[in-house]
Amino acid sequence: MFRFDHPDFEETTAREWLVTNGLGGYASATLSGANTRRYHGLLVAALDPPANRKVLVSKIEEKLNGFPLSANRFPGVIHPEGHQYLESFERDPLPRSVYRIPEGCLSKTVFMVHGMNATIVSYRNEGHSAVHLELMPLLVFRDFHTLFKADPEFDFYTEQTGTNRLKVYPCYGAQPLFIGFSDGEWAEKQDWYRNFEYGVEQERGLDYREDAKSIGAVNARVEPGEAVHLVFSLDQRAFDRTPEAWKKTELSRLQELRPKGAADPFLADLLTAGDQFIVSRQSTESYSVIAGYHWFADWGRDTMIAMRGLTVASGRQDISRSILRTFLKYLDGGMLPNRFPEQGGKPEYNSIDASLWWFVVLYEYHQQFRDTDFLEEVFPKLTDILEGHIHGTRYRIHETDEGLLFGGEGRSQLTWMDARVGDHAVTPRQGCPVEINALWYNALNIYLEFAGVLNKEVFGFDVLAKKVRKAFRQYFINEKGYLNDAVVPNESIDDTIRPNQLYALSLPFGLLTEKESRSVMAVIEQQLYTGLGLRSLSPDHPDFKGIYQGDQRSRDMAYHQGTVWAFLWPEYALARLKLDGYSVKSQQVVRDKMAALKAHFYESGCVYGIAEIFDGADPGPAKGCIQQAWSVGMLIKVLLEMTQKGASATGRKPVKRNSGRKAKNAAQ
Repeated sequence: MFRFDHPDFEETTAREWLVTNGLGGYASATLSGANTRRYHGLLVAALDPPANRKVLVSKIEEKLNGFPLSANRFPGVIHPEGHQYLESFERDPLPRSVYRIPEGCLSKTVFMVHGMNATIVSYRNEGHSAVHLELMPLLVFRDFHTLFKADPEFDFYTEQTGTNRLKVYPCYGAQPLFIGFSDGEWAEKQDWYRNFEYGVEQERGLDYREDAKSIGAVNARVEPGEAVHLVFSLDQRAFDRTPEAWKKTELSRLQELRPKGAADPFLADLLTAGDQFIVSRQSTESYSVIAGYHWFADWGRDTMIAMRGLTVASGRQDISRSILRTFLKYLDGGMLPNRFPEQGGKPEYNSIDASLWWFVVLYEYHQQFRDTDFLEEVFPKLTDILEGHIHGTRYRIHETDEGLLFGGEGRSQLTWMDARVGDHAVTPRQGCPVEINALWYNALNIYLEFAGVLNKEVFGFDVLAKKVRKAFRQYFINEKGYLNDAVVPNESIDDTIRPNQLYALSLPFGLLTEKESRSVMAVIEQQLYTGLGLRSLSPDHPDFKGIYQGDQRSRDMAYHQGTVWAFLWPEYALARLKLDGYSVKSQQVVRDKMAALKAHFYESGCVYGIAEIFDGADPGPAKGCIQQAWSVGMLIKVLLEMTQKGASATGRKPVKRNSGRKAKNAAQ
């Protein structure tokens, strides 16, 4: 919990909160109540889940006995300054703010109805005397990547459809927004509020001023212990139950996500936070994973890496299988989609590793659930993926004469280091990247293991796996004690020190001796390791960029050139644990080193979230997305693996996870 004696605007605005609805929609703001991003809003609805997201409700201007509780930045001024009345903020598990004025105390809780584009804001009188509450919603109607300006076309035509319900059409032909309030009187008054300034957008070199429309306000007298609820929804079903009933349902759902008997509250809180990324995809009628909030959609590579912890290690079998099928439906030329566009359209296939990560996830899925029927179902697709890569597919992805996997042509950026500024590839890694070939070797060995389980032909893939191992060791191990980042056999070597070599240590099927692994680990720890993640480039490299800031070009130039990535920290931890045989001592070292990420999760950036990136020179304030799927998911995987390994070592029973229904045909 955060307690404030003299709350500062910058202090309370630097921290954010996020709640989601399982569709890709969300509500998010800062602790001060001031929006600092175009992505902030009380109702950001996914019209084609999890895509086509629109901001409909920007915020609420609140007054308690005439004292303003809200805050905004306008040109040259903060107005009003309601943040000064903020007494505390907590996530337990819903975001709850407490405001105190001379003669009143009010709590505010925000949550969404799971599976529905609906946000409920609850205000409860925590004082000893009745208070007067004025609540004025500010509305917009825009894609969440854009900003809204006053326009007569948007008249927000309003119908009062009941004593406590409104139906609002932002413009002619628009889907209506339903607004409900549990108590009080509605006073209609239309007005534009102009030039809200969003500081983070300004820092990012983007347009940063927005207008919003007021259509009136709710005025309510609230007795001690009583509450007033505002409901914003695109779905009239939100009014089929009381706000308190919806809240009880959501709290129960969140409680079910927490492991029974868990001794580690951090793990329990991570599992709750991780659920925010799991969404229903309307086009496939199945589950998928949002790569990050606020602005990412569901990406193939990110989904595969994140779900290793979000759904597989955490025992959510049905959801894991559904996600795997979601992407397999779009298998084309041996490749899985890298991205589903926000506005619909055909998936994009510009990823060399999404399909290889699919093998790793399926391997861990089988280790967790022993679902041989699902293996039997998808095994032919595994063959198609391998053959597609061997014989060649888009972007010149193919097997070299040496057995390595090659990819790239033109301006294509196929690995996770994919930043490009105009025609300039910031991190050109065309050829045979190290992590791609570690994944390639693992995909082949996983296929061989599954073939053994299912008694299938191996089609010479056993010979190829040995060939790949030999070539990997020949071309990637260098005399400096670490691995080359990318090679073109017999043509070029890029020995830049980057974290991609880590996967040769952490993936299930290793390629190095223990001595070689420890040498690589020493270089990673010396050059790349930080408590919040791994640097994407050694600080000794002349292209190292220590600060991620500025306009789009400046940020893209730094994105993979030194910037710290949080999702790599858990991968480092897995490699470290594997190297030390998951000893009790190594597990304690990992837990101790986790302290910085744990503090970040609870105390900075998005409260109960882990950011995408941090500065490379001096990792501190969160950068990029405030809540990133693979950052959270992989940390869950590390903690669960240590829990299981620790239980095995001591003879204790492992923590029971709430996994939901088991597949009917899964081997028990």
